[in-house]
Amino acid sequence: MVAPAVPEYVAPETPGLRVPRRYMRLAIVWIHEEDDIYVAVDARSDSLQSLRELGPPDLVYLVKQPKANSTRQTGVYHHVTGIDASSSASLAAYVNTLTFSPLDKTHKVVSGIYCCYNAFSHLDMRVEVKIPGSLESYCIDERGDKRVATEALWLETFLCAVLRAYHYADNGSGDDIKKIVGVRRFNPVTNTEMEHKFLDAAEKLFFLGRQLSSDPETQVPNTVTNHLTSGILKYIYTTGRYTSGINLFEKLRTRDVEVSSLLARVQLMADEEVQAVRLMYDALQDVPMEYSLLDCQASFCQDKGEGEMALECAKRAVTAAPSEFSTWARLAEVYVSMERWDLALLTLNSCPMFTYQDKDTPRMPQPSRIMLPILSESILDEIDEGQPKQGDPHDYVHPTLRKLHAASYQGTFLKAYNLLTKIAAAIGWDQLLKVRSEVFVMEEEYRVERQHVPKPAQSLDAETNGEAAEDVEAENEDDSGSVKGTVENTPNGDGNEASNGNSIERPEQTVASEVVKSGNEDPDPSHSAYTQFQNKRLCERWLDNLFMVLYEDLRVYTIWRTEMAQSRQQATEYKKSATEWEILGELAERLHHFDESIEAYQNCLATRFSPKATRGLLKLYEQRNDTRGMLGALIRLIAWQYRWYSEFSPDLLYLVRKLIEDEGAVKVRSIVQATNLPQPVLDLTHQYCQLCATFRSSGSDT
Repeated sequence: MVAPAVPEYVAPETPGLRVPRRYMRLAIVWIHEEDDIYVAVDARSDSLQSLRELGPPDLVYLVKQPKANSTRQTGVYHHVTGIDASSSASLAAYVNTLTFSPLDKTHKVVSGIYCCYNAFSHLDMRVEVKIPGSLESYCIDERGDKRVATEALWLETFLCAVLRAYHYADNGSGDDIKKIVGVRRFNPVTNTEMEHKFLDAAEKLFFLGRQLSSDPETQVPNTVTNHLTSGILKYIYTTGRYTSGINLFEKLRTRDVEVSSLLARVQLMADEEVQAVRLMYDALQDVPMEYSLLDCQASFCQDKGEGEMALECAKRAVTAAPSEFSTWARLAEVYVSMERWDLALLTLNSCPMFTYQDKDTPRMPQPSRIMLPILSESILDEIDEGQPKQGDPHDYVHPTLRKLHAASYQGTFLKAYNLLTKIAAAIGWDQLLKVRSEVFVMEEEYRVERQHVPKPAQSLDAETNGEAAEDVEAENEDDSGSVKGTVENTPNGDGNEASNGNSIERPEQTVASEVVKSGNEDPDPSHSAYTQFQNKRLCERWLDNLFMVLYEDLRVYTIWRTEMAQSRQQATEYKKSATEWEILGELAERLHHFDESIEAYQNCLATRFSPKATRGLLKLYEQRNDTRGMLGALIRLIAWQYRWYSEFSPDLLYLVRKLIEDEGAVKVRSIVQATNLPQPVLDLTHQYCQLCATFRSSGSDT
């Protein structure tokens, strides 16, 4: 079943400029500047030289004045992603859709500026519209100078706009929506024609992709690891357009064999495993030390439960790219899956950590006021009921819950912490401390040895390098077996265990490499090594801090479960605010206590709607293969997203697509329609289903 063409809108003030009707909304988010107009545009110009990523969302700025012949003008603006930025005409058409607002019948729009960042050339492309009247397009460089906007620059701008739409999209939890106020999010690729346009631009500019920077876990962007390749893979994963992705990477592979890793990833997404394995094998004959290919092999073997094969691939990837976090993290994951806890910790300790580089965000002056009208299609009582009104006090949150540092981790530190919590969940806190003391030099033993050996031995300076993982394995080959199999559970949320006195012991300090290196003594050749820990490593300071953060997470979690158990025994109500339940749900989820996280999220939703808690419940419904439960949560998440002007979430689109693939479009649409919710709310979910039909997703024709 093919979706009908999206009707076009012709702006009355500028005939010939066409824009999809989906851009037309009666209620638009506005951020106001009362007197000093264009201050927001000037602030954007000033921030251009500090941009390092894909750039901030597009800025749309309008100048309004009273209809009653007054010369006093007011500036209003909002941000937007997903608009077709392939030409000045398409951006001007969007500005034209904003010239009429039923919420403000006393003012008229006299001019507008659309600003869209070109991350390839580090230029801000601008279209200035006079209403009625002229249209001017130009670009502003990092110095603030005006330059000519060429066709080549518009091609780059179009591609950046699509990538930004995916980059700034929310995953359904609302975290990204809350970061920037006043952003309208549209789907940049709504049909196969636009897909062809996107992939054609990606093909033309593919080998310039490294100029766009990369995800925060990557040290050095390269041909196959950058924001362009991440965006393409995200698009293919979301929409299931595997054939289009395979065709694109097949063509690019003829120009650079390294592209084989991207092609193999898409083939694996499409369940073409035989072709992917053959491709990886053939490509590695040409580039045997291409780390992205080796990492792809390691991931595939790990998913198939082939630990030893995954281990060899992961080791080679570390040797090929010892300065990249992803290769070390993959090796640590393999050791965790093989239950080689000592080597997992030592490998984790070797990970190169990078300072987190956040997305480019708008730096705007303080506005006089903000208008956030509710779109009529998103009105749903159960979402609005219980929400704090303007001026109401915020939820009370216990100071201990506010100080959980793990909740703010991002980038390499977040992934490293996830690995550490996996180990803790598998073997328990006590056993984790035991393994830690076996592989790292502890402060107490270091102090004792210092008393006997006043001059530190040269061998203590255990710097990590590309062969560290293999050295560690050799040193621990004989006794690693004794580490495996000794499994003790952390307090797992069972009320009886918690009330039986399980406690979390604060970890001792290890010795960091900086501590040893800070000594002034010259090495004494008579001491080749400290006798008590000659095969141990020095713990990196950041990993030592992760142990302390994990301790605090476990301590708070144990207190919560103990109090819950006591309240049940005493048949009393255990009271927490909605925000506290949300934090506790995240805490349990971080520590891999799935049932307890669901319990906390359900308690949160019993007080009021929370997108984060609803997103958590989705995992429960997925685990149980509960189609109705999943769709019920999706309908509410899609409506909440629309409430905050987000009409596009790749993660939610992916979940709808997978449900249609598993159950068929007719059944999914029927379940949605049978839900006892307002029709406009249901239509928002139907639009996601219609998108799957437009792209001919599997199951959409049944």
